Amino acid sequence: MRKIIWFALSVTLSANLVFAQSDTISQYKLTTAMIPMRDGVKLFTSILTPINATISVPILLQRTPYGATLSPNFSPLNVSYSSAMAREGYIFVMQDIRGKYKSEGTMQIHQPLTHNTQKDGVDESTDTWDTIDWLIKNTTNNNGKAGIFGISYPGWLALVGSVDPHPALKASSEQACMGDLFLGDDFHHNGAFRLSYGMEYSYEVEFDKTTDSDFPFPQFDLYDWYLKLGSLKNVNEKYFHNKIPTWNSFVQHPAYDSYWQNNSPLNYVPYPQVPMMHVGGYYDQEDLNGPQLMYGHMEQKDSFNRNYIVLGPWFHGQWSRTRADSLGKISFESNTAAYFQELQKKWFDYWLKGKGDGKFDEATCFQTGSNQWKTYASWPPKEAITMKLYAGPNHTCSFIRPVATSGEVSYVSDPASPVPYRTLPIEATYGAGSRWRPWQVEDQRFVYTRPDVVSFMMDTLTEDLTVTGKLMVHLFASTSGSDADWIIKLIDVYPGFDKKNLLMSGYQFPVAMEAFRGRFRKSFSNPTPLIPNQPEEFVIDLHQVNHTFKKGHRVMMHRNMSPIYLTRRRTILSRPLKKFIFLPDIQPILNCQ
Repeated sequence: MRKIIWFALSVTLSANLVFAQSDTISQYKLTTAMIPMRDGVKLFTSILTPINATISVPILLQRTPYGATLSPNFSPLNVSYSSAMAREGYIFVMQDIRGKYKSEGTMQIHQPLTHNTQKDGVDESTDTWDTIDWLIKNTTNNNGKAGIFGISYPGWLALVGSVDPHPALKASSEQACMGDLFLGDDFHHNGAFRLSYGMEYSYEVEFDKTTDSDFPFPQFDLYDWYLKLGSLKNVNEKYFHNKIPTWNSFVQHPAYDSYWQNNSPLNYVPYPQVPMMHVGGYYDQEDLNGPQLMYGHMEQKDSFNRNYIVLGPWFHGQWSRTRADSLGKISFESNTAAYFQELQKKWFDYWLKGKGDGKFDEATCFQTGSNQWKTYASWPPKEAITMKLYAGPNHTCSFIRPVATSGEVSYVSDPASPVPYRTLPIEATYGAGSRWRPWQVEDQRFVYTRPDVVSFMMDTLTEDLTVTGKLMVHLFASTSGSDADWIIKLIDVYPGFDKKNLLMSGYQFPVAMEAFRGRFRKSFSNPTPLIPNQPEEFVIDLHQVNHTFKKGHRVMMHRNMSPIYLTRRRTILSRPLKKFIFLPDIQPILNCQ
């Protein structure tokens, strides 16, 4: 959900501009306005209008909680994310949402749409409507059409701004949008709370409305700081003092109750009312699930064929950069950002300018491993064949159903020494030197040898194996405690001696990973404690991938568990927790397509 703003990056300009220019900066004129909303609240807005455009041009809007003030000499021509569109003329608009930076009003993260249920209700949909209405009437030389786009929180604003849209809004692209914040994005994954991210982000956005705020940690490596934090009630008692509304919501709503359900866009985004291009990254460390979730939700009612998806090999918003030919140590062998930015230009050019034939592929998805862009008529592809991967004896796994009728692996998980989600140090999420962005492709050998991590590995592949679509894990396990977070990873193990790239020899590349809090195994709304030492099935969605395991590589599954010892009010576990993983042959550990 961290800010990714289209004016944050620079790129060298190319020539052949559509309209006359004397230098690269003077082509756009910056003005500002306080645009009135229907309830009288005024929102600060920066407007960039092309100078000397020979034809009227459309409006491209981005709304943000991260600050819409631009420097006087700013030009969208200097930004990779917008430069191609800027060269041919758009009116670019950036707006502070209500309650942030220079806009009036109050703000709390990710509030549901209410204008259809509350008399005189205002929300991000009505604010978008009022903004576009004002822009159409008050910006010179616009062609009467508007689009909206954005990454992360601005991506969610593009999603909800397209609900009950203004007649002039003709296209939208939500990119890395926040989806359901309890089931699979940002703050929770299948009910498992992401403590450091939830604490740091809610403080950043809500502590001071006029800026983004960094929590004043007393040290650089936060692994021990969070470990010693104690019960979650200590956050308010020692630091927040009930002044961060979203943090208070975390504490007050530990299950998927009406608060989270009402806050989910699954509840208030009905169908694609304007053409929608969803954009997401397979390795998005913040909002991996949102674009996939909302594409699938809206696709069910897409009777007008205006719902599309693009998935790439990216961390959060990486496609907005000048280059995206690698992530961490994983090379993609081409500039995937440039590919997407060309597609984005074609999208808005068609819907807002009438340029092109309008023939867009339903799904455009990069395939890692083979490092190729692929297109599909449906997503996940209907032609994909479901395959079942089974755990077997001696930490093996195979697509062949094992002969054994039962089996188990056991280990001890100690809350005093939890498995880190990435290599230490654990920097502040957005602090200096933070390695937050690429951690989801980090070499998993840093946990592979731990006694509280269990692995199951296939034999070396004799031919390429492509996995495209949704991954579902069936975990059969028991624990001596009453709750646990289960962590599952699907890993591409590189050859032990890679002649092509020696430094990648043995690399354990996590293709997909997810967490699941055990007490929600039957219902996210009505959690029930685990029964000690009783094996149960946990079905875990690893979401959608498109990856080729190359010949000579191996497929591996990692499983580990974090005991739940921190709650709102008390410590429920402070000792090592014995855990068993049962491996019956009647069900697969992984269903893949």
